This record gives sequence, structure tokens and C-alpha cells, in this order.
Amino acid sequence: MKAVIVGGGSVGRFIAEQLGSAGHTVVILDNAPAVFKQYQKLIQTPGVSWVQGDGCDIGALKSVGLSDCDVVAAVTGDDEDNLVVSLLSKQEFGVPRVVARVNNPNNEWMFNEMWGVDVSVSTPHLITGLVQEAVTVGSFVRLLSFEGGKAKLAEVTLASDSPAADKEIVELGFPREATVVAVLRKDHMVVPRGDTVLRVGDEVIVLLTGDSETDVRRILIAE
Repeated sequence: MKAVIVGGGSVGRFIAEQLGSAGHTVVILDNAPAVFKQYQKLIQTPGVSWVQGDGCDIGALKSVGLSDCDVVAAVTGDDEDNLVVSLLSKQEFGVPRVVARVNNPNNEWMFNEMWGVDVSVSTPHLITGLVQEAVTVGSFVRLLSFEGGKAKLAEVTLASDSPAADKEIVELGFPREATVVAVLRKDHMVVPRGDTVLRVGDEVIVLLTGDSETDVRRILIAE
């Protein structure tokens, strides 16, 4: 996979190092000379390279090979720049997957398919969700939104009174628009199947689309 990361700050560097370590080809594009000089020598991960340029400029995007790129991550500290990068990536280069960072939660509504964004990540909302997930049992916690909010990744930690406790997933009647994608049980992850039995304390990760949230709540939470 080839990924272009626009924004060479701490978020961009972390993503690049993780992807590079996994064997992917990664290009970091950043226009700040100080950042470029300071960090280009720090990343020694094979497959990760730095290019100095403006991610909002078509010429710069073309120079890093966006036309044959699989994923673009716009993760600068400026929401306006991230939106411009997303729009250019999708409309001018047809990048299959565009991920954008939302810095100001008030701007989150703009990060949708009209701006070329496939997945938006709001750091404040994500942190809030993770905090809720860590301290809340029996509640529906939204972790991420995809496809301009049309799809969501949510988590429910099963309480002792959950209707789903001690039942197989296939018995629960999940709607077609909802899929259990992972079950975190104590110190390991269970890859869910139809005959997987859910237990009290399981962290059930569900991918939702459409209007399936109400049904998922009814299935997993005693309300």
C-alpha cells in the first residue's frame, strides 16, 4: 500500500512510522522548513520518505505521486488545509481512501464526502469516546464516524443485565446494517462468528450503517 501523509507534525510522524514498520510505502508532505529539517533525519523507518511542499498545491501533490496512491491522510493542525487536501485528493487524483483530521469539533460537520473525506477523525471526540469506553459499562459509546457520518464504529461493554449476555451472536438478530467486527475479552481479542457467545464484561465493537443504532442498543443494552 502507498500512503501519503500531509502534515509532518507528531500525528503525521506517528502514522508514517507505524505504516512504514508494517511494510507500507509512505511519503510525508510538509511545507514548514523547520519541521522538514528537524524531523527528516529522525525517521529511519524503511519505506518512509519526506518531501517538502504545500499539500494544498496540486503540483506538490502530483510530485509525491497521488495519482497512484491508495490512501491520503490529511493530518495538519489546520482544518481548512485538511479540507482542501481532501478535496484535491479525491476530485483531482481520485484517491480511493481519504482520511482527515478534525482539529476543531465545531468544524466536524464539514468533513464529509462533499469535501472528499471518507473518514474523519476528531481527536477531542475520539478521546471522549475512549474515556467513556474505559469507565462506562452498559453504555453505547461512539468511537469513529466514516463516510461522512453514514457509518459509525461503536462500542458497548456488556453489563450483567445485558440481553445479549450468554447468547450466541446469531441468536441476537442484529439488523443487516450492523456487524459485530470484534469482541475484546479480558486480555485478548475474539474474532466474532455467528456461534460466538457474548459474555458479561465483553467489549463489543460494532460497525453501524443506516438507522440501525436503535436496534443495536436494544440488543446489547438493558434500556
